Amino acid sequence: MRVALFVTCLVDGLFPDVGKATVRLLERLGHEVVVPSAQTCCGQMHINTGYPGQALPVIRNHVEAFEHADVIVAPSGSCAGSIRHQHADVARKHGDAKLAEAAAATATRTYELSEFLVDVLKVTDVGAYFPHRVTYHPTCHSLRVLKVRDRPLTLLRAVEGIDLVELPGAETCCGFGGTFALKNSDTSTAMLGDKMSAVLSTKAGVLTAGDSSCLMHIGGGLSRLRSGVRPLHLAQILEHTR
Repeated sequence: MRVALFVTCLVDGLFPDVGKATVRLLERLGHEVVVPSAQTCCGQMHINTGYPGQALPVIRNHVEAFEHADVIVAPSGSCAGSIRHQHADVARKHGDAKLAEAAAATATRTYELSEFLVDVLKVTDVGAYFPHRVTYHPTCHSLRVLKVRDRPLTLLRAVEGIDLVELPGAETCCGFGGTFALKNSDTSTAMLGDKMSAVLSTKAGVLTAGDSSCLMHIGGGLSRLRSGVRPLHLAQILEHTR
């Protein structure tokens, strides 16, 4: 299958190893990966902070960048959620019916990584090997917007050598929420503290999730505590072999 990778802003700018891991994983499973060069932001930041009108040209660019893709995969529940549940609605509300139709079509071809592996490829064991104690944080957008449910856990449980431990209060938000962490820093910090306590209680050496944004937030807090816990994207565990 020919897969178009939507890299996302955070992966492109801050966590390129996540994008590389996603490519290596999909290629190991026998698929061709292309990265459309015209892609930029998905526009979620504009929409979520109250500037949907400014998101219109960003949405249009995204639709045009991926118009020839048969399937689009993103290593982010947050960005995939925006494409699937915001793009067409924003275009429609701003009177651009043509863009809304095109965005809706793009949305039907867009998947978060674990969704794509489990639902489209029908793969739960990707042949990974990762002999470490790991705990998993289900990010809010993947859990509540995309409803990926236990797909990431299904993939992790099949990893050879892994010691997967349950995260207490796993479905509680980590406190990032994009600009929420800036606008409501005290609340965000308190939520982060609760999440870090939960992670540390597992004695895991690795914290994983499907969104680099949440891993950046939690990982930043854990690094300041000198906890030794590594934040690692789901793709980076799944692409790891002997």
